[in-house]
Amino acid sequence: MRLSEKLFRCVDRIVEEGLNRIYPGATLLIGWPDEIVYEKAYGTLDFERKTNIDTVYDLASVTKVVATTTAVMKLFSEGYLHLHDTVGRFLKVEKPKADITILQLLSHTSGMQPYSELWKCFKERELLEEILKIQPVEEPGRKIVYSCLNFITLMAIVERITSQRFDQFIYTIFEPLGMKNTKFSPGYAENIAPTSERDGKRLVGLADDELAYYLGGVSGNAGLFSNVRDLFTFMSSLLKGKIVPKPVVKLFTQTIVGASNGKRHLGWMCPAGGTSSGDMLTEKAFGHSGFTGTTIWCRQDGLFVIFLTNKGFIKRHEEEIMRVRALLHNTVFSNIDERKELFD
Repeated sequence: MRLSEKLFRCVDRIVEEGLNRIYPGATLLIGWPDEIVYEKAYGTLDFERKTNIDTVYDLASVTKVVATTTAVMKLFSEGYLHLHDTVGRFLKVEKPKADITILQLLSHTSGMQPYSELWKCFKERELLEEILKIQPVEEPGRKIVYSCLNFITLMAIVERITSQRFDQFIYTIFEPLGMKNTKFSPGYAENIAPTSERDGKRLVGLADDELAYYLGGVSGNAGLFSNVRDLFTFMSSLLKGKIVPKPVVKLFTQTIVGASNGKRHLGWMCPAGGTSSGDMLTEKAFGHSGFTGTTIWCRQDGLFVIFLTNKGFIKRHEEEIMRVRALLHNTVFSNIDERKELFD
């Protein structure tokens, strides 16, 4: 049996073991910038309708890298901002939030709290205004505190610089690449995987994340929908320097921001033991995960794994999907030989 056949059987077994127990369905794509190595759809959308390779999923926090970090990279490369610019340069906010830097927002070292339940009281632009008033709870720069508020703030900065709605600016990046299935909160469609329930109704094509949902479906922290083929196009284009120049990609994916309790890249996660990235990746790898059951991880040589599920359809503990992801990434990254590093 060829290595690829054995690898694909192992991959199928790992993903299929989670079917109906952790998620009703999934899609997987393993690729290099110039090549799809393997792609497959598993299971169903909702225990009835079968998935296919074009099934669209709610990316949840993968939005933070595919949309928001990419937007910041674009503005960085065109000279609209730099990493040590402060929030106060672009937005009318009070100190100490005004002194938080773009770098601190991207690396989750801003000191902002993880989340907010302001969505229970405010909606859309009023909700955004209230979120922007929230001040840090920790001294910026000391600790990593993963916060959706960081990326909502970045969205507001992008809108301020571009004088466009966030989604409209993002589409100017995606549409030339042919990413036709990548949209914010597109609404109901037959090929969109449903997620959790809200107000007694199953969410289909609407953001699972509460802040993104009540911000009108467009947010810097969540709300983007896509499929594995569009995300292959995105990763391929990013790594080839078609979205922003390669030195900018290197800066954002290879810079390591260290704090007392961990490490981050700029926007992107840095691999860590005991997480969904698995055990095979070095600090030069980068990726991100989403609460709905989505992940992208890229090795330092450009081999990447895109794994999309709708685990929110089934109420299960986060540890179960993390284990499936870790097993999947370990299996792929240990069996496909490394090539020359992307940024040598």
